[in-house]
Amino acid sequence: MKPFWIRPHLTVAGMGLLLMSMGAADAQETSGRGLTSYMPVDQTEPFADVMSRMKAEKPKVTARHQQLLTQRYDLGNRPAQGVTMSRGKAVQEGVRVKLPQGVTWASLAAMSPEAVREKGVFPGGLMPLPHPNHPEGGMLFPKFHIDEIKRQEGRDLTRFDLDFDLPDHLLPEFPPPIFLTTRPDLGDVSQGKLVTIMNVQELFNGLLNPKQLEGLRLLVTPFPQQQFNQTADRRSELPSRGVTCFDCHVNGHSNGATHLVGDIRPQEFRHRIETPTLRGVNIQRLFGSQRALKTVEDFTEFEQRAAYFDGDPVIATKKGVNILERGSQVHFMAEVQALLDFPPAPKLRFDGKLDPKKASESEVRGQTLFFGKAQCSVCHTPPYYTDNLMHNLRAERFYKPRLVNGAMMGADGPIKTFPLRGIKESPPYLHDGRLLTLEDTVEFFNLVLETRLNEQEKKDLVAFMRVL
Repeated sequence: MKPFWIRPHLTVAGMGLLLMSMGAADAQETSGRGLTSYMPVDQTEPFADVMSRMKAEKPKVTARHQQLLTQRYDLGNRPAQGVTMSRGKAVQEGVRVKLPQGVTWASLAAMSPEAVREKGVFPGGLMPLPHPNHPEGGMLFPKFHIDEIKRQEGRDLTRFDLDFDLPDHLLPEFPPPIFLTTRPDLGDVSQGKLVTIMNVQELFNGLLNPKQLEGLRLLVTPFPQQQFNQTADRRSELPSRGVTCFDCHVNGHSNGATHLVGDIRPQEFRHRIETPTLRGVNIQRLFGSQRALKTVEDFTEFEQRAAYFDGDPVIATKKGVNILERGSQVHFMAEVQALLDFPPAPKLRFDGKLDPKKASESEVRGQTLFFGKAQCSVCHTPPYYTDNLMHNLRAERFYKPRLVNGAMMGADGPIKTFPLRGIKESPPYLHDGRLLTLEDTVEFFNLVLETRLNEQEKKDLVAFMRVL
């Protein structure tokens, strides 16, 4: 193994992880504070050598992460009967988190958090989900998106060191529909296509005004990013034009692309991000991984200046940061994002609650639970099912902190209340995608909120969320 100071593919912030592998004493010393917050700027190892080494390490890295996923989850393709997303993709059903031997969901729910923690029986699938290579991190895209971008633009989002980890059937439909707050009469305006720089005018000229068209063009224009750029410390085989906002937020929604937050150090404490949908940002008031940004304009500018480069402005300058002009470009991009609507929910009234003439008995029971015993509405208030606040669930009281594949199973801290409108179309769930289905989500909150739901109540709650 090369010493860390000549392994430039590692961020300096993550070098504590490498030191941890060298001895227990070092692990104690570096687990809470990294050596530095800065990344190495001067690449000394030739790019060809870095790529060759990382390609050789890729099978081992992939196998380690897939072993973790298999230990934690049932990844099988089990679609729910008669439940689909807007364009027909099946919604996956069933609890996918695997239980430790000798416990059931009911027995876990009957235990105190302290007892669960002491016995070490909190399911791994309910703990933070590591990045496919957590010490390395970086943007990572599903293959179906990579293939379509390559077909349309000739731009390659393949990483030579990593592949995306979750199966396609557990991700949102692709390409997703686009619904506009300004033209609800049109329904899906995407024409079943992935919006890119190649077709944006064709699809939206005559629907958006010129200012909005320019904003959308910028949202599908590639700009340099940490892993995809033209420098020798990129993670694409060839120099890259970069990524677009809509490479993650596909058609203003999500394709499940993943990354690590840029605003935490050291590396092992950084959280995996599961790309949230942009649908309904016009009613949201908190943005960014730590929710420090209060407008979608702030978020749009921050993404280009900092998030694309792991929060390191020195690296951003080196790789070619795209500084957006606030008064026009940022404003134009934000205006388009504010037009993105939730999918239709024909069983809901104007107030976001069920129309009893259209809902099933199970859905009605689920709504009663949502606003009662299950405590969901404490945070998720109608009509959009968000309170625009943050809440600390303190899930870490159920397990002891430890490193798993380079990620610290520690505290999540305050988490944004994401809207639940259209939630069946946005798997996987929670901020890091650790919950693969709505059933997993119900089990997680049943434990964390200590609500003691029975099996029928859990099914009814899922039935209600599927119609939101």
